[in-house]
Amino acid sequence: MRAASLGGHRLALACAIGSLVAAWLPSPGLFVALGLGIAAIGAGWVGFARRDNPGGARLGAAAAITLGGLGFALGAVRVVLVLLAISHVDGML
Repeated sequence: MRAASLGGHRLALACAIGSLVAAWLPSPGLFVALGLGIAAIGAGWVGFARRDNPGGARLGAAAAITLGGLGFALGAVRVVLVLLAISHVDGML
């Protein structure tokens, strides 16, 4: 049971890094970045809230929350830029 609880921060970090990578990918990347960012924040929160995890696992979970939030923010900025570009093209027509 304890060994299964220690792997949660690794999953959260993988989601967070995937979110950052997806933020730089073309078209569906921004939506993947949003989804993986939310998953990283949620999994990191669960991993950080467990008081019986060692310090390194909790620190990894906190890092996943931070990186997941950054990936989510980058994806959200891309969504806003796309919507602004669509509005600008619509105004030109």
